Amino acid sequence: MAEGEGAQERELDFWSFVELANGRLAAEYGFSHQLATEVLLTLNRASNIVTYDLEASVHRPRGLSWSAFRLLFVAWLAGPLEPKNAAALTGMSRAAVSNLAKPLIADGLLDRAPADQDGRSVRLSLTERGHREMVEIFAAQNEREHEWTSVLTEAEQRILVMLLTKLITNRDQFDVRGRN
Repeated sequence: MAEGEGAQERELDFWSFVELANGRLAAEYGFSHQLATEVLLTLNRASNIVTYDLEASVHRPRGLSWSAFRLLFVAWLAGPLEPKNAAALTGMSRAAVSNLAKPLIADGLLDRAPADQDGRSVRLSLTERGHREMVEIFAAQNEREHEWTSVLTEAEQRILVMLLTKLITNRDQFDVRGRN
C-alpha cells in the first residue's frame, strides 16, 4: 500500500487519526513513544479548540483577537507594565506585543506612557474605557470557561491543572525552545 493510501479512502476523525498515526509511527517507522504522541496531540487539540471557541464566541464579536485579549488581560491585572514584561506574561514576542499595542492604543483601550525611572522605557496600561471593557469581556469569557470546565468535577479540574503545571515546570529537564 502506498504511503498514506487507505487513510484517504476512509473517513477519519481526530481520534481515529491519532490511532492511525500511532499505529503507523510504531509499525512503519519504529517510534516507540505512542502515548507521548497521543498526550501532546490531545493537549494541542484541546488548547486549539478552546482558544478558537473563546475567540469566536467572546472576543471577535467585540472586535478583538485572542492575542489582543491576552495583552489587555495582562495589562488589566498586572499593569502598568513594560512591553517586555507583557511579552513574558502573554507568551508572545516583544514585536507581537508592540504590533498589538498600536491598534489597542488607537482604539482607546490601552495607554502607552514613558516609564518613571527611565525615559527610554514605556509602560502599557489600560485606559478607563479599557478597564470597563475588560470587566465586561472577562465576565463573558469566565462564563464560557465555566461551561467548558463544568464537564469535569472540581477534583478533576484541580488534577488537570496539577498535571499541566507538572509538564510546564519540568521542561528544564531538556532543551526547550520557545518563549516562557
